[in-house]
Amino acid sequence: MSRALAERQGHGRHWWRGATPGLRLARHTLGLVALAVLLAPFADLAIHTRDPWAELGRMALGLAWPAWGSLESPLTAIGLTVAVALWGTLAGVVLGIPLALLFARSRLVRAGCAFVRAIHELFWALLFLQVFGLSALTALAALAIPYAGIFAKVYAEILEQVPRAPGDALPPGSGRLSRFFYVELPLAWAQLVAYTRYRFECGLRASVLLGFVGLPTLGFHLETAFREGRYHEAGALLWLFYLLIAALPWWSHKRLIPLLLVGGAWLLGPWPEVDGGLLWRFVSQDIWPAALLAGDGAGLAAWFADIPELAPAIGNTLLLGLLGTVGALAVALALWPLACRHFGNPVTRLAGRGLLIVLRSTPELMLAFLFLLLLGPSLLPAWLALALHNGALIAFLVARHADALSPGMPGLPASGRYAYELLPRLYPGLLALLYYRAEVILRETAILGMLGVATLGFYIEGSFEYLMFDVAFFLLLVTAGLNIVVDALSRRLRPREGALLDDPCAR
Repeated sequence: MSRALAERQGHGRHWWRGATPGLRLARHTLGLVALAVLLAPFADLAIHTRDPWAELGRMALGLAWPAWGSLESPLTAIGLTVAVALWGTLAGVVLGIPLALLFARSRLVRAGCAFVRAIHELFWALLFLQVFGLSALTALAALAIPYAGIFAKVYAEILEQVPRAPGDALPPGSGRLSRFFYVELPLAWAQLVAYTRYRFECGLRASVLLGFVGLPTLGFHLETAFREGRYHEAGALLWLFYLLIAALPWWSHKRLIPLLLVGGAWLLGPWPEVDGGLLWRFVSQDIWPAALLAGDGAGLAAWFADIPELAPAIGNTLLLGLLGTVGALAVALALWPLACRHFGNPVTRLAGRGLLIVLRSTPELMLAFLFLLLLGPSLLPAWLALALHNGALIAFLVARHADALSPGMPGLPASGRYAYELLPRLYPGLLALLYYRAEVILRETAILGMLGVATLGFYIEGSFEYLMFDVAFFLLLVTAGLNIVVDALSRRLRPREGALLDDPCAR
């Protein structure tokens, strides 16, 4: 008896060493939360405004009573937003498909794709802004380059899931292109199209954000209206944006795509004249330290010494990324039942789905900008934006998969159905999604510095503003390196038990 008791106590003391899926998930979750709790005191999460509730009331009033008559040329801004997203996504597809065919075979292709997708679209826009100015070419390049890396990775993952038997039936000596066109493309077409449509929706949000660097998309008018306190006009613009996203299945029908492409090409004009000499000088000289090009070791050391201290910026970037990840986990756990058929009633589920659509459709930078107006400059607005947007996205996908499950214990109350019936079956996939989003959260964390938050993006934007292109490019390399490391770590930690990643839109 005493021996059995001792064995049970021993197992109790060493429960965290177990290899069962449940214990692994518990260790992952508790470790992530504990790390965030330990490091949270080092983050500036203070409120620096006197009366945030009054400002929130004014914003809510503007959203409830939008001033439609005060909008100037909203259709032009919407058309340009759609045109940039459509042509940028199309360019990403055209560049990404050949890279996807080489992705599994070439380490160089995988490394190049990891680098270009690790840098946010806004940072690419700041880079191309120096060469192409405020033009459509800047906007399209800012979307096409990172999207090419994203498409290459996701398309390659989708193509890897195609059964091998049909390909083995091809004639001997058939090349990679033959296998792609005759086997992989027909079998994976539905998933490829589904992910491309989802990436186009992401492109719409990115196109809006390009307005924050001066391009005349919908985001430019939104930022101006909010910054000047014209909340009724900003409310009208926000409603236009949400209606644009909500009506996406209708106005982006495949039969309308050619018309949208032609109209978008017309709206994007006139195209700027590209000075080949200026472009080559920027790529070969301006973004590199002069001492490096001259082979001057002492000068390069002095150049490094003049760079702003990076440790606090890197620390804030990683800390905010960690807090945003844990916050997204908490938001997803709290919100997914609101949109699930196993809870509530039709009215509450409709309201829950509407809330998730609004939160996941509003880009993090826009949410952070709104919270910044409410709460003042600190990490708190950025943390709330990251947690709400990514948590709502994960909750939306989890609720969709929960709807396909059939509970096996009827009669349980809602709390029991959540804790004992559904969550154990959904949590592996939820945590896998969270780790998948970790790299995206870190990308967004860096750009939030453009709002004054002390992450790497703050110094990157400052370097571009003062025309220190070599410093800006170096900081972009640092940002990309951090994202690649976090992506590799999240892949290593990602649970393999979940099925949510079978949905290509989860990527």
